[in-house]
Amino acid sequence: MKMDRNTVIGFVLLAGLLFVYLYTSTKSSHELQAQRQRQEDSIARVKFVQDSVLRLHDTTSNVVVADSGFRQVVAETPLVVENDVLKITFSNKGGQPKSVELKKYKSGKDSQQVVLGGTAFDKFAYRINTGNNQAADITELFFQPGTVTKNADGSQLVSFQLTANGQSITHQFVVRKEDYMIDWNVQFNGADQLLEKQSFNLVWQSQPMQHEADAAYEKQQTTIDYIEDGSFDYMMSKTERKLEKQVQWVSVAQQFFNTTLVAKNGFTSGDIKVVRKSNEDTSSGIIANVTTTLQAQLPVGKIASMPLQLYYGPNDYKVLKHQAAQMDKIVNLGRDMYAFVRPINKYIVMPVFDFFKSFVGSFGLVIALLTLFIRLLTSPLVYTSYLSGAKMKALRPEIDKLKEKYNNDQQQVGVEQMKLFREAGVNPLGGCIPALLQIPIFFALYSFFNSNISLRGEEFLWAHNLASYDVLFHFPFNVWGLGNHLSLFTLTAVITSFLISLYNMNMTPDQNNPALKYMPYIFPFILLFVFNRLPAALTWYYTVSNLITLILQFIIQNYIIDHDKILAKIQENRSKPKSKSKWQERLEQMQETQRQAQQQQAKGGRK
Repeated sequence: MKMDRNTVIGFVLLAGLLFVYLYTSTKSSHELQAQRQRQEDSIARVKFVQDSVLRLHDTTSNVVVADSGFRQVVAETPLVVENDVLKITFSNKGGQPKSVELKKYKSGKDSQQVVLGGTAFDKFAYRINTGNNQAADITELFFQPGTVTKNADGSQLVSFQLTANGQSITHQFVVRKEDYMIDWNVQFNGADQLLEKQSFNLVWQSQPMQHEADAAYEKQQTTIDYIEDGSFDYMMSKTERKLEKQVQWVSVAQQFFNTTLVAKNGFTSGDIKVVRKSNEDTSSGIIANVTTTLQAQLPVGKIASMPLQLYYGPNDYKVLKHQAAQMDKIVNLGRDMYAFVRPINKYIVMPVFDFFKSFVGSFGLVIALLTLFIRLLTSPLVYTSYLSGAKMKALRPEIDKLKEKYNNDQQQVGVEQMKLFREAGVNPLGGCIPALLQIPIFFALYSFFNSNISLRGEEFLWAHNLASYDVLFHFPFNVWGLGNHLSLFTLTAVITSFLISLYNMNMTPDQNNPALKYMPYIFPFILLFVFNRLPAALTWYYTVSNLITLILQFIIQNYIIDHDKILAKIQENRSKPKSKSKWQERLEQMQETQRQAQQQQAKGGRK
C-alpha cells in the first residue's frame, strides 16, 4: 500500500497548522513561566487593595466605624430584583449588585443555576472624600436601603442613596424585561468636594468561577476582552495590560458566560491585572482574579454623573450583537492569525446551522446536516481531486517501469516522473486539495463549536453535552496528552481518518520513503491526542465528514470515473505538443542539477 507524497504534505500541513492554532489558543509555557514570576507582585497589589478596604471594617460586627457624616453604623440589607432572565441580589453596602443568577442556565459543575459574582472579591469600588482630610472606599459605605420603582414599560428602577454634609451619591440601576444588560448611573451632588479633581477612578474586581465540568479547559478559554480606541482586543495568557487610550468596555469572558462593564461615554485610560489560577488548583473553582482600574474625568461642577452599564449573561452571538458596540466579538468565531475564518462562521456556518436548527430537534442531526451541506459545497473541488488521483493511479505501471529503468535513482525518477505527468496532463498537486480544504473549514468549525452556547447541555447518542467532550471511560490517573478520560467520538474520528489514509495509499503511484509510508498511521495517532479534549460536536462533525469522504471516494472511483476514458485521455494528451511552464522548467532544472551533483559525489566516492 502506498500514499501520494502531495496528500501527505497536505496532511502534514493540516497537522502543523492545527498544532499552531491550539498552541496560540492556550497558554504558552514560556508565558506561564513569566506569569508565575509576576504572580507574587500581582497578588501583593491585590492584597494591598483588599487590606486598604479591610482597614475600614470593624471586623467583629460587619459594620463600619463612624468617623464622618458618611460613615454610619448600619447593617447590610440585601435587595432582590428579578426580570425574565436575571435574579439580581443588590446590597446597600456599596450600593451595587452583589451577585447575579442566570435563570436559563445551569452550571456544568454541579447543575445549580449559574451565578456571576457573589464572592468576597467581586466589587466595584471608587474612593470619595469624606471630610477632614479623610477618604473612603465606596464599597465600605452603607447607602440607605434600596428602593424599587416599576416603570410603565415593565422595567424597574433600583435606587441607592448616600447623603451627608449636604452632599450625596446616588446609584441608580435600570433592570429591563428579558435583558441581560443593566444600566448603572452614578450621580454626584457635590462632585467638586467628593472627587479629587473631578476624577472618577473605578476599581473593578472580578473573580470568575468554574461553570463547566472541565475546569482546566474552561481556564484556557477564559479571556479578558476590551475595546480600546474603537478596536477590539483581548488578553489570554498575559497578566497585565496598560490601556492608554479611550476604553469603551471591559469584559471578563469565560467559555460561555461573561461579565462586562460598559462606559457609555468611555473611560480615558485603564489598567488590567490578572492572577490566573493553575490547572492543578481546581478544588476552589476559581478561574482567575481580575482587577481592572479605569479612569474618567467628569465635567467640572457640583453636579456630575457617570453613565455605566453592566452585562451579566451568556456569550450568545445574537444577544451580544445588540449590546454595546462590538460585544459580539466576545464570541470567538476566529481571532488573530485565524481571523480569516470569522467571515466563514458569520456568513456561512452560523446561518446554515441556525436554519437546520429551526426545524430539526436533535443538535447531533443538525451537525450532520451542516456537515453534508459543507461537503456538497466543496464537492466540485473534491471531485477534481479524486479525478487527479485516478489519473495518478492509471500512471502507476509506467512509474514502476521508470523505477526499474533507473534502478530507483530518486532524482532521475523524479525528473522523468515530472515529464510523464506533463505529457499525460496530470496535476501532481491535485491530490492534496481535500487536505488543504479541511484547514480553513476545520479552524472555522473549531471556533464555532467551541463557543456555541446553544450546544451546551445538549445530548446526542452517548454524549451528554455536545459543547464538551464525551467520555467513554475515565482513567484512574492522568494520561499524558489525553487527560483523565477517553472520548468515543474521538475514537470514531481517528478510526475513520485511518480508513481514509489507507484508501488514499492505494490511489497513489509512489512511495518508498519509509517516513511517508507510515504517515497514514502517524496522522490519526496525532489526532487522538488533539481531539480528546475538544467538544463532542467537533469530533462528531469530523466523524460524519470522514464517513461522507469514504462514501464519495467509493462511489466516484467505482461508478462515476471511467478509468478507460482516463487512459484514453492521457494518451490523447501525450500526443499533443507540450509547452513547459516556467515553474516546470525551473523544477526540472533543479532536479537535473541535484541528479548531476549526486553522480559527481558517487564518482568521487569510488575514487
